Amino acid sequence: MISMNKPHFCVTAGLVWKDGKLLITKRPEGSHLAGYWEFPGGKQEPGESLEACLEREFREELAIEVTAVKHLLQIDHDYESKSITLHLFQCEWLNGEPTPIGCDELRWVKPQDLANYQLPPPDIQVLPFIQNLAVT
Repeated sequence: MISMNKPHFCVTAGLVWKDGKLLITKRPEGSHLAGYWEFPGGKQEPGESLEACLEREFREELAIEVTAVKHLLQIDHDYESKSITLHLFQCEWLNGEPTPIGCDELRWVKPQDLANYQLPPPDIQVLPFIQNLAVT
């Protein structure tokens, strides 16, 4: 349940596959949950569609072009100072080579190995769903 007594943000995250592995990024120092690993994405700007947000975040953080192909699920989560609704999308990687511009590091990880990484609570809730996905 989302609390209405604190700021609420819509956040996107994208699943990008390569050779049966998913792309994850490490949050930069000085950011909320710095050092945690996450699925790439970010906060929706006013007037921006969720798909446009996700595609922009991939350009800004990783210098690659993706298309948000399918909305897979959404997860509501309350942090101490804010609440979020995480929208997870299946993405198609169009071009570019991922480069850690807006993150400290990136890795390609097998779905079964994701539990070995420190992930934010909403991303952890996504793991059972990912385990059931067919690799595209």
